[in-house]
Amino acid sequence: MPQTRVVVVGSANMDLVAMAPSLPRPGETMLGTDFVMVPGGKGANQAIAAVRAGASCVFLGAIGSDAFGVTLRARITAAGVDTDQLRVAYGTSGVAVVMVNAQGENAIVVTPGANDALVDLTEEELATVRAADVLVTQLEIPVQTVTTAALVARAAGTRVILNAAPARDLPPELLAAVDLLVVNEGEAQAFTGRGREDPRALLDLVPRAVLTLGGDGAWYVDRDGTEVHVPAVAVDVVDSTAAGDAFTAALAVGWGEGRDVVDAVRWASAAGAACVRKLGASVALPRRAEIDELYAPG
Repeated sequence: MPQTRVVVVGSANMDLVAMAPSLPRPGETMLGTDFVMVPGGKGANQAIAAVRAGASCVFLGAIGSDAFGVTLRARITAAGVDTDQLRVAYGTSGVAVVMVNAQGENAIVVTPGANDALVDLTEEELATVRAADVLVTQLEIPVQTVTTAALVARAAGTRVILNAAPARDLPPELLAAVDLLVVNEGEAQAFTGRGREDPRALLDLVPRAVLTLGGDGAWYVDRDGTEVHVPAVAVDVVDSTAAGDAFTAALAVGWGEGRDVVDAVRWASAAGAACVRKLGASVALPRRAEIDELYAPG
């Protein structure tokens, strides 16, 4: 089977992750139980996850000129991602401060830093997008950059997967270029005013959509009338921070390899479950064998 060529256009952050028995309330100081500092950002996470799931992947993003930027490039490259076109912007890299409780739930504050400098894609970067089998992008970078990449991909016949997180206003031309939308329930509510009770509301925006529901699985819907609930894989949850990124990347790889899209969602669900068993973002992203171990065909 030819290796799927994935291009990820997105964010890179340094994740500062603290574990505590519960998430602190406003004004409360709490003693934590563990701390890790790992590369993150939805773009970098999804790029690393795509490689671990079996794809070749080019990451188009921006890091700062600070020490975090040096570490980010080294770690992302070491994971097997092509970072030859990764930009360096003067100033700070993106940073995410992540708090995780004993149940694996999290609260995250992200400061974009260099990610906001990812604008005006070059001809070389656009050529990379055109050559991909699948483009994966998110909303932690400027929306105009996401739109440009999606329009170029659509014109070239490259599939476009948009993980619309965090929820932001989306221009009609971007939505028109999206082949598959991936959102969680909060994001679905923001875009359509509807959640799990009506996943088909997302089809007013795009032709295909996946609504992820954490431990309650995911819905896949499309304009051909398909509406399938994929149950979550039961595992012991340690940290859910990067589960959505593992899911989205595996979905892109599976679909790009020629799986039926519903089967690709099932495989992606296994990837998300494998991810939550470990602490941290990029360090928890599962390898293909771990995904296959939990994958249950429909």
